[in-house]
This record gives sequence, C-alpha cells and structure tokens, in this order.
Amino acid sequence: MFLQIPDITPALTDSIPSVREEVSMLSSLPVDDLIQRLVNSVVSFAINLGIAILVFYLGKFIIGKIYRFISNIFVHRNLDRSLATFVLSMVRIVLYFILIVTVIGILGVETSSFIAIFASAGVAIGMALSGTLQNFAGGVLILLLKPYKIGDYIEAQGYAGTVREIQIFHTIISTGDNKIIIIPNGGLSTGSINNWSKEEYRRIEWTVGISYGDSVEAAREALMKIFASDNRIVTKFIDDHRAALALKAENDKIEAGEIPTETPEAPARRGLFGFLQRRREKALEKANAPLPTPSQILNSKPADCSPAVRVAELADSSVNLKVTVWARTSDYWDVFFSINERIYNELPAAGINFPFPQMDVHINHNS
Repeated sequence: MFLQIPDITPALTDSIPSVREEVSMLSSLPVDDLIQRLVNSVVSFAINLGIAILVFYLGKFIIGKIYRFISNIFVHRNLDRSLATFVLSMVRIVLYFILIVTVIGILGVETSSFIAIFASAGVAIGMALSGTLQNFAGGVLILLLKPYKIGDYIEAQGYAGTVREIQIFHTIISTGDNKIIIIPNGGLSTGSINNWSKEEYRRIEWTVGISYGDSVEAAREALMKIFASDNRIVTKFIDDHRAALALKAENDKIEAGEIPTETPEAPARRGLFGFLQRRREKALEKANAPLPTPSQILNSKPADCSPAVRVAELADSSVNLKVTVWARTSDYWDVFFSINERIYNELPAAGINFPFPQMDVHINHNS
C-alpha cells in the first residue's frame, strides 16, 4: 500500500512573489509615493506585530492554565507518572504549534502551505503507526479508567494471570506457572476483561454428590459444621476493611485507657478534655452501631451470604448438592481446596456416602 502525498510545490511557488516584479514596480513609483507606501507598510507591520505579541503572551497564559488544569486532573486520577509527562508534553507541543501558526498568520505570512505540509506528514505518520497509536490510546484509557491495577488477577485475550506492569503500549501479566505474557493495550481497552480481584468477596461453589437413601439433612448438618469451624468463611460483608480496622484500633485505645473517659453524670467540658470526650462518644457510637446489610453496601450483593446447601439435581447415580459459601477474594483458592479435602474426609464419618456411577443390567433368561 502506497501513501500518496499531495504536491504542494505550486502552492509554495504562488505564495512567494517574484523579486523582479516587486523591484520593477517599486522603481516605477515616484519618491513621495514610495515613501508613503513604506510608511504605511511599517505602520501596518508595527500594528500587526503588536497584536501578534499580545496574542502570543495571551495564548501562552492560556496554555499555562490548560497545562496546569490537565496536570491536576492527572494527579487527582493517580495517573502513571511517565504517561502523564508524555501526554502533557504532547498537549503543550500541539497548543504551542497552534499558537505559533496563529501569530504567523497575524503577521501576514501565508500559513496554508505550512498547514498542508504538517497535515500531510501527520497523515503519513498516523497510517504508518496506526497499530502503535491504538495501543497507546488503549494504555491511556486503561490508566485513566483503571479497569484493573497492578496485582489484580485478570483474564483477557485468552490469557489469565496476575498483572505485573501496565506500560503505555502493553500490559505484562504472569500466569500461575510463572510465564510472562505481554498483551497489547489496544485489545485490552476494546475487549472483555474478567477481573477476578475487583470485588473484595467472592462466592465459592461445590457440587457434592451423595448416595440415594442418605439423609440430605445429615449431609447439610455435616457441611455446616465444616463451614462453622473455618473463620475464613464470612457471613457478613464489610465493604471498607480499612475503616473496620481503624475502628477496631480506636476501640482498643478506649479499652486500654489511652483516651480519657468521663462519668455520664459529669457535664461536658470544653477544650482538650471535651474534644477527647466527644471523640470517645463517637467511637462508641460507631462500635455499637449494627453492621450494614450487604444490600446497603452494594445493591448487587445478596441479602444473605450465609453458607447454603441445596439439592441441585437428582442425577442418575447420586443426589447432587450445590454448596455455596462466601470468602474474601484473597482466600478464594485456599478455602476452595481445603474445604474440598475436608468434605472428602469428614462426610463419610457422618454416614454420608459418595456413590460411583451405576448401571442396572437386566438379563432375560428366557431368550
């Protein structure tokens, strides 16, 4: 594929007047007219120069404001430092280019030829780097919108692994067997991403098959005992874990007497002691407040996250129980494998049998 760049030589030639024509025209003018024309040209150029200087400094001031505004947005968004520096440099270059072209136009210099040259060069560069620019734009979107961050376990573009680095053009992930996968950001920004680490809690499911004739209630009771003995399984969501830890630390200080207390009958005091008293009352109020329900924390979370055992299927050889519990995302695999092992070891002790696939064969002796 060949890129055809338009020929702008005639435009440049037409925009530059012939020196001979100018000299011959000036030589034919009277001295007074020549002086008058020179004076008018100098005055006109001085006015245009003053306007150009004013526009330049005004544009420079506006560019500075725009630059600081975009920089503050990047700081507020915690954008990657290298990407923020690169984007800000590009913004400044583009704005100064527009300002310089505007100033040159005010001075009376024809700018259409310059714009045509830069436009043609921009088209050529854009077509040559279309894939790279797509990856760059994808990296900007990922760093701004943050669908995932370093340390998240994601599944995208047919790969799954932990995010190691988010670069401008690529995202680097490491798989479970420690393979390094480099994925272009263009596909990540436009494709589907499964972020396993986005939510703080995840539901864990098992399908447990028991024999026909075994008690479902006995199996449920045995499973519930297993879940009750594992403190990694949660029954209530705490949306902000850091706030919960801070509240616990505050309560520990109150119990240890680090925050002065006052009897209920004593009047409230001003100053430092009154401030500490009000702080203690607020901390006690938070400590005694009931935990928010899951639906209050996030509407998409279920109203009840207690462990559940339900009959899912009456299969050919077994009664399949669907077992669901909730745990923190960081504990997902540990809980899954450990509970798997405990189900296998402890359910037979409760009189629950795991059936093998069975087939009844009837033989007709009369034939």
